[in-house]
Amino acid sequence: MIDYQAKSDKKLVAQGILWNCIQMVVNQSFAFIIKLVLAKLLFPVQFGLIGMATIFTGFVQVLNDLGVGAALVQRKDKHLFEEHFHTAFWTGVTWSVSLYLIMSFAVGPLAAMFYNQPMLVTIIPVLSLAILFSPVNLVHKAQLTKSMDFKKIAFIDNASNIAAGIIALALAFWGAGVWALVFNSVAIVVISMPLYFKATGWLPKFMWSKQAFKDIFGFGAYTTGSNILNYMYNNIDYLLIGKLLGASVLGIYTLAFVLTDTFRSRIMAVINNVMYPVYGRKQNDAQALKGYYLKVVQFNCIVVFPIMVFFIVLGKPFVENVFGLKWQEAVVPLQILAGSVMLHILVSGNTALLRGVGRPGLEMKLQIVKALIFLPTLAFGIKYNGIVGAAWAILFNKFVVVVVAQYSFTKISAVKIRIVDMLKAIKGPLAASLVSCAVGYAFAVAHLHYISGGIALFISYFLVVFWLMNTELKAIYKLFRGAN
Repeated sequence: MIDYQAKSDKKLVAQGILWNCIQMVVNQSFAFIIKLVLAKLLFPVQFGLIGMATIFTGFVQVLNDLGVGAALVQRKDKHLFEEHFHTAFWTGVTWSVSLYLIMSFAVGPLAAMFYNQPMLVTIIPVLSLAILFSPVNLVHKAQLTKSMDFKKIAFIDNASNIAAGIIALALAFWGAGVWALVFNSVAIVVISMPLYFKATGWLPKFMWSKQAFKDIFGFGAYTTGSNILNYMYNNIDYLLIGKLLGASVLGIYTLAFVLTDTFRSRIMAVINNVMYPVYGRKQNDAQALKGYYLKVVQFNCIVVFPIMVFFIVLGKPFVENVFGLKWQEAVVPLQILAGSVMLHILVSGNTALLRGVGRPGLEMKLQIVKALIFLPTLAFGIKYNGIVGAAWAILFNKFVVVVVAQYSFTKISAVKIRIVDMLKAIKGPLAASLVSCAVGYAFAVAHLHYISGGIALFISYFLVVFWLMNTELKAIYKLFRGAN
């Protein structure tokens, strides 16, 4: 077990966000370079094949977690004992072996038949190696998260991503094709295993407790249910596009999605990883919960809005110059998805808040409502307008997500966050987005180079943010400076 240091909540939050930001910046920058080089070396159909495979492997990865990590982090220290960790570890390992066998001998052939892509019979079992090994890291990561030692998590994540990415690039240059993408996904999990063991010093013992199992998986069942619904909600577009439009079109859509919604999800993961244990600690302090939540939304908007505005205004020259004309069909979906991300970021901390206050059941019910609305609109959009229709359906459903999240606050008696509270929190980045959009559009109309337009867009955005939020930004800076 890790000894938790007695630090102030604000300092812990600042340190957590700082190290998670470092982790995200390094990973996202490096991942972007990897995607850039691989997109130039490979073709949309190869990205599409991986997209098809990861729909199935990703779904099983959600099942693989069983909510163990969330349960260990949320459980109060006085109710968390050694047998909980060992029970979680061995249950996870046993479960992952079973899932791997199912993926290799059942899901792989079924996916190949569903998409009429024989290569999936081989690709899916290899990709599923990540499922087999990931539970080994689960308890270690939960321990580090609970102690809010995000510095170690950042180091492990960055080291494993960089090492795996370098090898994947080498494989791509040597002509490995789609297998370079496969290797990159699997190697990240495998490389991180010894690093997590060293970081925590925790070793599993042959110990299993029925009561510990009930304690952990009682909470984890709701969390897993929510994760499954959330995964289906976020990936049904891949399934339908791959089935109805083919691997090449799915590859084009994947690029647009990676640049926008995947970026949004990484940003959200950075903050939510920090805030989840904080919400758990503060679950009886309504004022603190509301304050933290609004700050999370505000911080996420400041970071995400200018990037999405850039994609909306200058997405066409960016894609055509960086990735090549073979990816130009990704431009319109990219622009629409960027708008959807700006909506979704407004509820960026909702999941962490509901889990932190011990309401995973409510979270799961809300996921069901969203899924029931999303599926028919997505199918309609794809049928009548392909990947552009899919992007419009996602934009509409992100609006629904915001409405549903706002409704959820009425069900948490301790937390009352009104629309006016939300608007006050985001007025700075919202105004800055409007100004920077006008600046970027002016450069585009004048047919100036997209890089100069992008620079002007970002400068104008942050000048407006600094002007409107000077006092708040100084306070955030002092907080982060004190975290060092």
